[in-house]
Amino acid sequence: HKDAYQVILDGVKGGAKEKRLAAQFIPKFFKHFPELADSAINAQLDLCEDEDVSIRRQAIKELPQFATGDNLPRVADILTQLLQSDDSAEFNLVNNALLSIFKMDAKGTLGGLFSQILQGEDIVRERAIKFLSTKLKTLPEEVMTKEVEEFILTESKKVLEDVTGEEFVLFMKILSGLKSLQTVSGRQQLVELVAEQADLEQTFNPSDPDCVDRLVQCTRQAVPLFSKNVHSTKFVTYFCEHVLPNLSSLTTPVEGLDIQLEVLKLLAEMSSFCGDMEKLESNLKKLFDKLLEYMPLPPEEAENGENAGNEEPKLQFSYVECLLYSFHQLGRKLPDFLTAKLNAEKLKDFKIRLQYFARGLQVYIRQLRLALQGKTGEALKTEENKIKVVALKITNNINVLIKDLFHIPPSYKSTVTLSWKPVQKADASQKRASEDTTSSSPPKKASAGPKRDARQIYNPPSGKYSSNLGSFSYEQRGGFRGGRGRGWGGRGNRSRGRIY
Repeated sequence: HKDAYQVILDGVKGGAKEKRLAAQFIPKFFKHFPELADSAINAQLDLCEDEDVSIRRQAIKELPQFATGDNLPRVADILTQLLQSDDSAEFNLVNNALLSIFKMDAKGTLGGLFSQILQGEDIVRERAIKFLSTKLKTLPEEVMTKEVEEFILTESKKVLEDVTGEEFVLFMKILSGLKSLQTVSGRQQLVELVAEQADLEQTFNPSDPDCVDRLVQCTRQAVPLFSKNVHSTKFVTYFCEHVLPNLSSLTTPVEGLDIQLEVLKLLAEMSSFCGDMEKLESNLKKLFDKLLEYMPLPPEEAENGENAGNEEPKLQFSYVECLLYSFHQLGRKLPDFLTAKLNAEKLKDFKIRLQYFARGLQVYIRQLRLALQGKTGEALKTEENKIKVVALKITNNINVLIKDLFHIPPSYKSTVTLSWKPVQKADASQKRASEDTTSSSPPKKASAGPKRDARQIYNPPSGKYSSNLGSFSYEQRGGFRGGRGRGWGGRGNRSRGRIY
């Protein structure tokens, strides 16, 4: 019957009717003619590229029937290339075909997908990565064995040698979803991958937007992985030594993003999980010095008690919350820093600054409480009131931390939940929150719903402190959900450029 099968194969060169029949019969009898396997697959591939969409769909639908033995990786490779189709029905057929051969041989299918991710066209690479990031989590445990997950990790490491920011975020989503990486050692592996991607060994260049962007995006991916067992020490050290001293000169490719606040928020989130630090005193000093920049001295008063200066200094509550929290967290590791490591004059100066800040804080807290008094339900959902609620969280947090530092000797016992984080029960705090609640993203255009990524300016009511409490900026942060990475310069020999 070999000759009869050859006639069917030749049908791909015929008219529409012959091609339709060939698309059905080539796969149907494929297993009976192993010596014609190559010719059969090539014939079916020709049909997958036919001009007639109905023939293409038929041919794609039957492709999994060719996925036997050594042919499977090749079929997976072909199907991966077909992901570039812009016809939605065709695209869905390719997805379904890939999923069906996944269930036959997951490693073989992954081999085809990863070969295209590493060597294929950009559009194929992009869609193959998105396929993995959306479909792997839907596969049952009997398919996603430990061996399969190890293969995904090994191949992903090869891809991560050269990725854009967007691709990196998607790969972190893929890897952090693997069951074998849910353990402490698995999380530690992921943190090391992120640290490598962040180039923490390199000199930090604050005036290079891509360099800053890479660090911020990588740190966002690392934050959800940190816990009491997986430490953030390497990142916190890098931020203290290289980022804080250059805070005012940071640049960003993201329009409208307060990059300084973004960096300080990341530092604050990581500081809770910092382990033993080599240069603790030196880094605590850098953090302390940066905190002082945002804790002004009270303006000198003239003899009549009037303010001698034109205006009182502005109090940057959002920045101070982050810096004070980070200092409070790291200060626990060196509790005598303020008393033994600072001279008496410096400690006195610090307490004057704390006292002045606390005074302005009390006025502001009273104004906010008054503004929110009696408001419940819908009334609290207006944009203005939502900002006031967060402002109250920020000011209350600072208040608690300042009170701790006023103790003699300074205390580091109070716990506060950072204003942009969801309040967690004590027993749940050991569990790392999901990516949606712990990672952050640059602002995007305002959309309906409570998770609005927007910087909003709040002007408090006028009064004695209105001049120095003038502009309060608060950036609410939603989840960083892939698809928004802007890419950093190409790595290695594959310069992938920026993706916006």
